[in-house]
Amino acid sequence: MPDHLHLLVIGDSEQSDLREFVRRFKQVTGFAYRREHGGALWQPGYHDRIMRDDEHTEIAARYILANPVRAGLSQTIGEYPFAGSLVYDTEALRMLWARQT
Repeated sequence: MPDHLHLLVIGDSEQSDLREFVRRFKQVTGFAYRREHGGALWQPGYHDRIMRDDEHTEIAARYILANPVRAGLSQTIGEYPFAGSLVYDTEALRMLWARQT
């Protein structure tokens, strides 16, 4: 999305720290953006939501996949060049999209 970002992240240990993850993510990407384009990339703060079960996680994933389609940036999931997963390939994401919850 040109004006915001959705991430679905999973802490994989007791030491996982969402605040530190977001701080470092914004620092690294903001630095690269400023060097390339000038100006700030991120606003202060962020909104988070804790997912307690797989059903809610799937709902959030489907919402994220649909976001570029709803915004008119693509016709179907998988077309938007900045949508994807480090864990699942495009076919797995399409299967998630097609699944009814």
